[in-house]
Amino acid sequence: MARVLGTSVVLMLVFTTVWATDHSPLQDFCVADLNNQEKIICVDSFDLNELSSRVGEVKWYAHNGEHFKCYGIKCDPSICVPNTRAKYARISLARLDFAPWGVIPPHTHPRATEILTVLEGQIQVGFVTSNPENHHFSKVLNKGDVFVFPVNLVHYQHNVGNTYAVAMVALSSQNPGVIPVGNAIFGSKPDISTDILAKAFQVREDVISNIQTKF
Repeated sequence: MARVLGTSVVLMLVFTTVWATDHSPLQDFCVADLNNQEKIICVDSFDLNELSSRVGEVKWYAHNGEHFKCYGIKCDPSICVPNTRAKYARISLARLDFAPWGVIPPHTHPRATEILTVLEGQIQVGFVTSNPENHHFSKVLNKGDVFVFPVNLVHYQHNVGNTYAVAMVALSSQNPGVIPVGNAIFGSKPDISTDILAKAFQVREDVISNIQTKF
């Protein structure tokens, strides 16, 4: 009985791990645009130039982007890369443009490990390990440096210079997901009860209410 129970537990863990990751592709690639009658795959289908074509436009890009405006950051994602003609599994890509001292606040990607490459400027990066240690790893990266954020851990990026900074990030899932910590806690709809958050953050309820209005 003990052996059967142990085998069952192992199988449950194995299948849980399988379902927690992206499925393995069953073919080399597929055409993403199903409405396209000209379903021809050529070398251009594997070339991504959308994110690199705006080199030199960082100043405009960082200030006029719609995403994360209040943080001084613009994220330009290309979730299924290289493009819509040839669709891939288990990878996504984004370009990050930082205004001076711009920040991507703490967040997680529940389904992907992230790797970041600095193209311009200096960017402070960091992540926090899970309980019980909650150890904070942090480092300032320069142009050409690469950093890895383990899957599902809370992490952030911060431009620590007076100039604009640019980075490229790749994630190990075609749908990595993103959970901004502040938005999830203080901006959820309906709101999380103020008494719960007051106990969690060891502050008064009116402080929590004030923070919630900002999200």
